[in-house]
Amino acid sequence: MGIISVEQTNRLFWLGRYSERVYTTLKLYFGSFDSMIDKASYDYRDFCRMVDIPDIYGSREEFKRSYPFEESNPDSILSNLNRAYDNAVVLREEIGSETLSYIQLALYAMQKAKKSSAPLVEMQKVMDNILAFWGVADDSIDSEQVRNIIKAGKRIERIDLYARLGIGRRELVREVNRLIPRVRTSGMAYEEEKLGLLKELVEAPEIDYYGIVSEVESILQETV
Repeated sequence: MGIISVEQTNRLFWLGRYSERVYTTLKLYFGSFDSMIDKASYDYRDFCRMVDIPDIYGSREEFKRSYPFEESNPDSILSNLNRAYDNAVVLREEIGSETLSYIQLALYAMQKAKKSSAPLVEMQKVMDNILAFWGVADDSIDSEQVRNIIKAGKRIERIDLYARLGIGRRELVREVNRLIPRVRTSGMAYEEEKLGLLKELVEAPEIDYYGIVSEVESILQETV
C-alpha cells in the first residue's frame, strides 16, 4: 500500500489498543467472575480500581451485568469491542477481509454471551477470535508498517494495563522489549528518549508502576 495517512495510522493504532484491551480485561474478568460466584465477600470495586475505571455500578450484580455487556457504558468490554470493530471496518482495505472477519466473530460471540445463561462459554470464543485476529493479521497483512502500527498499539495497551495491575518485572520487561522495535518501525512520530526511560523504569530495582503508565502513554505524538 502507499503512504498511510494520519487518520489511518490512528485507526490502526487504536485497533491494536482496543483489541488488546478486550482480550486482557476479559481474562481478568474470568478470574473475578468465579470469585463473585464463590465468595459472598468479593468486592467488585477492587476490580474497578485495578483497571482504573469509575465505580458506576453500585452492586456486584449490576457490575456483572453492566461491565461486560452494557453498550451505554463507555468502559464496558462490549463498548471497547465495538470500537475495535468500528476501526476494523474502516480499515478493511488495509487489513483485509479475513482479518476483519475475526473481529466480527468476536463481536458476534460477545453479543451471544450477553443473551446466554452461560456467558463465559461465549466469552472464551471472544478471546479465541481475538487471538485469531492477531495471528491472521500477522500472516496476511503485507505491509510491515501496518502490522507494526497495530502491534505498537497492542503493546502499549498491554504495558499500560499490566502496570495498572501491578504485573511483575519479567512480563513488563518482555513487553517493553517487544514494543520498542515496533514503535521505531511504525512510521509514527515518537520520542526516543521516552522509550529509553520506559526501559529504565521496568528494569529499575523498585518498579514505579505509575511512572510506567505515564511514560508509555506519552511515547507517541500523533495518536488521539
